Amino acid sequence: MTKHSKVQIQSKPRKERHAKATPLAIGVDLGDRCSEVCVLDEEGMIASQTRLRTTQTALQEYFSSRVPARVALETGTHSGWVSRLIAGGGHEVVVANARELRKIHQSDRKNDRADAEILARIVRFDPQLLAPVQHRSEQMQVDISLIRARDVLVGARTKLINAARGLTKSLGGRLPRCTTPSFAQRIREQAPKQFETMLAPLAAAIDSLTQQIRCYDKQLEVLAHRCYPETEILRQVAGVGALTSLAFVLTLSDKARFARSRDVGPYLGLVPRQDDSGEHSPQLPITKAGNGYLRRLLIGSAHYILGPFGPDSDLRRFGIHLAERGGKNAKKRAVVAVARKLAVLLHRLWVTAEVYEPLRAGVPLEVAGAA
Repeated sequence: MTKHSKVQIQSKPRKERHAKATPLAIGVDLGDRCSEVCVLDEEGMIASQTRLRTTQTALQEYFSSRVPARVALETGTHSGWVSRLIAGGGHEVVVANARELRKIHQSDRKNDRADAEILARIVRFDPQLLAPVQHRSEQMQVDISLIRARDVLVGARTKLINAARGLTKSLGGRLPRCTTPSFAQRIREQAPKQFETMLAPLAAAIDSLTQQIRCYDKQLEVLAHRCYPETEILRQVAGVGALTSLAFVLTLSDKARFARSRDVGPYLGLVPRQDDSGEHSPQLPITKAGNGYLRRLLIGSAHYILGPFGPDSDLRRFGIHLAERGGKNAKKRAVVAVARKLAVLLHRLWVTAEVYEPLRAGVPLEVAGAA
């Protein structure tokens, strides 16, 4: 090659470059029985709109025959297994946070076909606008189903207990105060005789549910010990047992998903909403974003930490100090604040695998609570 020779580089056609930079976009509006699918071409025009049955066979057949594309769908009952199925076909799947899709939920012309098109257009433009979420693995989904099944039985038992107390009050009686596991036995022993016919079936159902809940508890203990040894690190904190630690690990699914442990509190909706304007800064309730069940478990652990049986710790001192400030709903706000710090602490222990120190010697109370 001579000194003055030039190398000719042929550039690709503009349309080909655009197609490579912007892959095919597909929006899927998942329904319980049928789902709407909208496919956009490289130019953003609607290439096809299809309705599929929400079954593994139908979805597998459709997406396995298509070239790799960027697929968007909303979080929901079916989004976990559907996202894994589509990703298995070589597609890039973006699971949109349904709470963030105001364009869909506040639309005046909302329908399934239009929703699928909106998802396709947003994911084509910028997937981050969908506030994408990461679903847990299939095995984790199976394991967390045990926790959810247990919660269903606990809810049913609570409704039966409330019904028994309410029906008795309506007839002029009152059932004794007692712990939930001993409720069935106590009403057999102490309930008035005239209520026996009404209460006996309820007591039998409550007793049966209690036994089933205990079976779930044993299964969860074995599951945590065998498959999730990291839960032992979290159980160093008083008030955190197998159920809470296992739910924490399975809900977050990956300790590396948060760059900072402090981000766990907002993720679980344990931070106050904000609506500041100028000098006006009202006290608002927490956002309640994220997983509501794990949030309830953390609130329950916070109640134990601040309760009469909670051992002395930095968390307990922080909560008591906050409650003593007084003001509207001071105790309630203290419980939420302790639950938020507990979530941060559990994630930090999970990441570092450190030995938990309830009280850090030489650290003032204010500093210890703010850490």
